[in-house]
Amino acid sequence: MNMLSKLYFKYFNKKKYLNLKSLNKIEDSKKIFKEKFENIIYEIQNSIEKKNELNFLHSGNLGDLIYCLPVIKHLSTSHKCNFFIKTKEIMPVEYLKHPAKGYYIDDRMLDLFLPLMREQKYFNKVEKYNGEKIDIDFNLFRVLPVNICFNSPRWYFQITGIQVDLSNPYLQVEDHDTIKDKIVIHRTFRHRNQFINYKFLSNYKDLVFIGMKEEFFDLKKEVTNLEFYNCKNFLEMARIIKSSKFFIGNQSIAYPMAEALKVPRLLEAEPSFPVVQPIGKNSYDFYYQPHFEKFVKILSEK
Repeated sequence: MNMLSKLYFKYFNKKKYLNLKSLNKIEDSKKIFKEKFENIIYEIQNSIEKKNELNFLHSGNLGDLIYCLPVIKHLSTSHKCNFFIKTKEIMPVEYLKHPAKGYYIDDRMLDLFLPLMREQKYFNKVEKYNGEKIDIDFNLFRVLPVNICFNSPRWYFQITGIQVDLSNPYLQVEDHDTIKDKIVIHRTFRHRNQFINYKFLSNYKDLVFIGMKEEFFDLKKEVTNLEFYNCKNFLEMARIIKSSKFFIGNQSIAYPMAEALKVPRLLEAEPSFPVVQPIGKNSYDFYYQPHFEKFVKILSEK
């Protein structure tokens, strides 16, 4: 539409204006993909087909790093896989009380995260990014001209053309030595569901919170018998989740671990950004209070 016709339809034929606007948006996305990204997708496909060793790059968030693992694990059966993680990439939006303070991931968080990644046997190596040549940059999902409101692991399916069964585990850790059979909870200030509360959990025993102390104190206002455990790193956090009776959390770093480990789990689904969905048995998500309470009862009785 030129400017005059656009203004005319906007005020005198709203339906046609919206249809033309939608068509223009589609054409713009096709042009952007053709000019900026089509060759990259073909190059990634070519690397997978022709190379025996692949270098992967990601800049976080931490949960997003977990969700790219199914693709890497699958490719590790035929390739030597190296995972490089770049720190201090600035987030374009502000996340409430994000621990990396404006970055997707900072050096402190990477140091806590690397022990978990290095526990995964399908990696050849996992390191902080230091200018290595990259074959597959998973950060591509943030700039492709598509709506990313679909299940997060599938972002990387569309980048690589690799699709795997997400009902199988893609994270492996040992059980925790001492913390076992607890109802493990992690709830950040971000990604909360406005329709629910946790007060009813005060009727349950053996509740342990993993995460930041500020998050714990906030939830303890509702769940008075909640206990806190300070994990030394994300490997220990994953081991506690692995050893839990079941896990409850919103879509931050701990829920992706529970999803990857395939432990019994409940997701506090975020209505405004539904990019995480449980897949596999003994897994539920909830938007509303009665369902939350029902699923907790189901898992507590197993």
